[in-house]
Amino acid sequence: MKVSKMVVAAVLGLALAGCATADQSRENMLVAAGFRIRLADTPEKVASLKAFPPHQFFAQNQNGQPTFFYADPTVCGCLYYGTMDNLQAYQQMVFRQKLADEQQMTAMMNQNTAFDFGPWGPPFW
Repeated sequence: MKVSKMVVAAVLGLALAGCATADQSRENMLVAAGFRIRLADTPEKVASLKAFPPHQFFAQNQNGQPTFFYADPTVCGCLYYGTMDNLQAYQQMVFRQKLADEQQMTAMMNQNTAFDFGPWGPPFW
């Protein structure tokens, strides 16, 4: 029972820490992937930003090429924009981050399975 409480506490701690840094991490990855930023620094831009789907990618054609946008009205109050290459780079970063998170969680779970249950014996499965 003690180990399961420790695992639950560890998972909960990681989840809460992830929520606190997820938005900042997303912003960092967007910039690292080459997206550019336009701040909503006028009332007209703020109103326009609120009209876009928040925290979602959407595309528009500009000069025959797709341009991808990501509206962030809550964290930075800005609009990210970039090319297909930028979007693919961002998606690769997200995939690598998820893979790293899963590997870290697996390592933590494997570490907890080596716990000595003492008089209770091995886990009950």
